This record gives sequence, C-alpha cells and structure tokens, in this order.
Amino acid sequence: MSGNKKQRTDLQRSTNVVYQAHHVSRTKRGQVVGTRAGFRGCVVWLTGLSGAGKTTIGFALEEYLVSHAIPSYSLDGDNIRHGLNKNLGFSTMDREENIRRIAEVAKLFADAGLVCITSFISPYTKDRDEARKILKAAGLPFFEVYVDAPLDVCESRDVKGLYKKARAGEIKGFTGIDSEYEKPEAPELVLKTGQVTVNECIQQLVGLLQEQSIVPTSVMEEVKELFVPENKLDLAQAEAKTLPTLQITQLDMQWMQVLAEGWATPLKGFMREREFLQVLHFGTLLDGETINLSVPIVLPVSSENKESLDGCAAIALEYEGRKVAILRNPEFYEHRKEERCARQWGTTCAKHPHIKMVMESGDWLVGGDLEVMERIKWNDGLDQYRLTPTELKQKFKEMKADAIFAFQLRNPVHNGHALLMQDTKRRLLERGYKRPVLLLHPLGGWTKDDDVPLAWRMKQHAAVLEEGVLDPNSTIVAIFPSPMMYAGPTEVQWHCRARMIAGANFYIVGRDPAGMPHPETKKDIYEPTHGAKVLTMAPGLSSVEIIPFRVAAYNKAKKAMDFYDKERHSEFDFISGTRMRKLARDGEYPPDGFMAPKAWKVLTEYYVSLGKEN
Repeated sequence: MSGNKKQRTDLQRSTNVVYQAHHVSRTKRGQVVGTRAGFRGCVVWLTGLSGAGKTTIGFALEEYLVSHAIPSYSLDGDNIRHGLNKNLGFSTMDREENIRRIAEVAKLFADAGLVCITSFISPYTKDRDEARKILKAAGLPFFEVYVDAPLDVCESRDVKGLYKKARAGEIKGFTGIDSEYEKPEAPELVLKTGQVTVNECIQQLVGLLQEQSIVPTSVMEEVKELFVPENKLDLAQAEAKTLPTLQITQLDMQWMQVLAEGWATPLKGFMREREFLQVLHFGTLLDGETINLSVPIVLPVSSENKESLDGCAAIALEYEGRKVAILRNPEFYEHRKEERCARQWGTTCAKHPHIKMVMESGDWLVGGDLEVMERIKWNDGLDQYRLTPTELKQKFKEMKADAIFAFQLRNPVHNGHALLMQDTKRRLLERGYKRPVLLLHPLGGWTKDDDVPLAWRMKQHAAVLEEGVLDPNSTIVAIFPSPMMYAGPTEVQWHCRARMIAGANFYIVGRDPAGMPHPETKKDIYEPTHGAKVLTMAPGLSSVEIIPFRVAAYNKAKKAMDFYDKERHSEFDFISGTRMRKLARDGEYPPDGFMAPKAWKVLTEYYVSLGKEN
C-alpha cells in the first residue's frame, strides 16, 4: 500500500559491534520457561493475503499453546507497525525491511524459548526466504505456513474496508489487487481457511509442532473412552458370563458411566491404590505429567466380596441383573473411610449425605482396568441429553464455536444465573470471539433428597430457553453424569476439569460451588468464595479460563436481576433458596424479572407435586 508519505529507510549500518554469547543455555532456559520442561523455541511464520485469517489463527494458536503451558507470543503485522516499524511504509524496500526486522525480533523470542507466531502478509518469496535464513543461522526451527484463502473470500471478510478502498483506487500497491502476492512453493503447512474452521487450523498447526517435537503429544489430549469395541462385544459378553460376579450399586454405575465416557481421562478404570493416594493427598495424578483430578473415583466392596474375588484375573460387574462391564487385573486395598472423608470433604460429619454413603459402603476398594459393554442408558426420557465428551466436541465443531463457556448447575436457573451467562457471552464477543457457545451442563448423577430432581430441572431449563432468556441457537443443554459430592473447592476442580475434557475453554464458577450448610451447625461448610479462588490456582487446569462469579440480586428499581452494587444496597433484594422454595410451594409468584414465567411455572408444579405425594 502506498499513499503514505515517503519514509526514510536508508539507515546507516552499525559498525564495531561484537555479538556476545549468552551464559544461560537454551536447555537451561527451557527448564524454567513454562511448566512443560524442554526448550521449544521456534518461529511459526503465517503468510497470506489480507483477510486470509492470519491474525485470527495466530492469536488462537497463541491462546491454545499458552493454555497448555507452552510459552508463546504472537507478533501481528498491524500491531508491529504501531511501534517497532511505525517508520516504515509499504514500498518494496520498506516491506523488505519490515520483514527483516520481524525475523530478527522473532529470532529473539524463539531464542528465549517461546513459540513465536508471526502474522504478516510477507508477499515476497525472497523476504520469507531471508527470514528463514536468519532463523537457520541461529539454529532455530522455522515453519512457513501458507494461510490460503481465495481472493473473493478475503474480500468478503474485509472488516477493515481495505479491499473496497483498493478497488476504488484509494489505496495503491495493495497486495492481491495491484501488487503481487508470491505463493510459497514448499511451505511446511497449508491452511485452507476458506474450507476449514479456526479450531481445525489450530489442530493442524499443533500436529505440525508435535511432528517436529516442539510440543509434547499430550497437548492434544484425546478423550479416553472405556467401551468394548463393537467388533469384540460378543466375545466380551460371552466371557463375562464365565467370570465371578460383583454386584454394583446405582452410585457405582454412575461413576462407571463417568469413566466409560472419558470424563476422567486418562483413568483406565476405577482407581488403583497408587492413583487413589495421589488424588487423596495431592489432588492430581502424577505418573507422567501433572493432571488435575481432585476426587477419588473408586469402587467399594465388602470384606466378603474381597475374600471371594481376591486373586481373580477378571471380574464381571453386574447391575440389576445385567453384566455391564469387566474389571481386569483387580487390585484390592483398604477403604480407610474416615481418612478419606477428612481429606475429601474436610469433615467427617456422618450426617453429611455423601459422607453417610461412604461410611456405609464396603471396607475395601477395588481398582482395575475397566471394559464397559455398551453405552449406559437410564431409559428415563433424558438419555438424548447425555452427550459424551466426544459427542460434545463434535457438536461444538458443527456449530463452528470458537469459544465454549461452561456453566455447571444442580439447581433451577433463575435470571441471576442467566445474567452471568449473558454477561460472559458479551465479554467474549468483545474480546473478538465470533461464535461463543454456552454449555449449560446440569449434573445428572446422585443428589441429596431435597434437591430438585433432574427431570424437573431439565423441564425448567427447557422453559428458560423457550422464553429466550438464553439463546437456544448458541446454547447446548446436556447432562453431566457425575454424582454430586457436596465437597466444595475440592469437588469444583473436578467439575471444571471434566468440562475441560469436553472442550470447554471458559468455566463460570458460582458462589459456594459444590457447597452446602453443615448438617449440624447449619453454617456453610466451605467459605463461599474459596471455590473460585482455588480454581484460579489449581494445577492442571491451565487450558480453562475461570470466569469468576459476580453476585447478582433482584434490583427492585429495575424489576430485574442485576449485578449487586454495595453503594446501592437498598435497591437490592436477596431472594434466598428457602424463600424461593416457599413461594413455589405456596403457588405464589416471585417478583417480576426474577425467573422466566414458564420456568417458574415448572418449579411450582414440582413443589405442588410434593405436597400431593405427601
């Protein structure tokens, strides 16, 4: 592009300078830069027409790598021309100098151990080759990536209006219009951005970096399902009939569904003692890289079962008369219940509903490799909502989502919740995301007796979407199969990590997540803000950005839910769960704007039905 006044670029070259070698080696630097040890410095050079998607892909790759603890930095063409290269125009000479400077800066970033991503049109083969030589001379990898989009596609994306101006003759020397773009002849990768999504481009780039040993293979975390392959199902079912049998409970079956569908990846089955101890004492799995897994996923058995099954090579697990899985190479170990509860819940109060179940369960635990016969179904009319992590990822892909924000809940949705979800979407759009998708993900396993049952909650959520409180076109409602533990900050890490496995990269955390009042003192067991604080510090959750809860209350002046402002305290009415339940039981309505009317109607129907049952 011209139209800019002539810039001075004939700068005098420096003389009498001697390069000084660093005392810190790249190996040593790689040990301390980022949390994944190893030097990973390189340059990913994105080249292509204006509007091809270089900046979008560059920032997305940077975000992906940083969220997986790979240090990286994206250098963008427009940004660089605001500072380092502000004295350069768009003549051939200035463009050559622009690329030379960028190559030198990128070399410094790469030498520091970062994956440096550059997003520049860089139209001339000679300039790109010079950039490659600069990196090669420094002994640093250089990957040329052609961001290939047809000119008509680039023009259709012309958010800056540059193509329109170039066509009108207002900009001279515009690449692709009246200035040539020389396509790379042998790039390391070609991204057809007119045909594939940004996420697919990122997967291709990460795959390239893995092939070149820049990033570890574990960065592209695969969901580990534990279902028997269809072509081996008949053999497994026949074998199960010959094996000693262990009866499992509904709670065990729910945990088995969690394992089988891959929510607890990389677990291969119910935890063995080594895994159990790592989780109980460190909240992580430590064999390999550090993986956040804060709650034990175990299978309790009685002493009688332990005596009869110890030493067996495999056990058939049976639920309601059906052989549902095989547990191979079982390992029995003592179920130290009081110690487990003290560490997992921070209390051993036997009146806590989940602790009560633990204390009444078997005195032994059995771990082993799990082979689950078939997809677990509950035949309650809700199985279509029980999407696995793999299925959710496919849904996000079909929706072309570039950001997935998850909201975990075990209660009905009121407009305060909706406000937080709406605000999160607004902020993501402001940050440049085009298609943020909400994963509204109610917990579907065991909950305590006074919680609203899943079927009623799902009806209520459907009514919220029907009334347009949440956008049905950018929301996926699915059921998370995990049982509830009411273990506060320990459990909320599990909730977040499981959604991370399903592809979420933003997680909304509420007030007192996974908490409850102490059964005896009636005070909160956990400090209400600790869940959010712990999530921001928890190891192994770096690929998810935590969206902290903002307190919402009913604004009497606005007649709507609003974010609480202590300076206007008198305007707000905090409608407690107890008060909400009383209103619903009495068939009364809450203040206008507290909950969508159809959603409130579902809730009142539920509480009225309780009165009829009693």
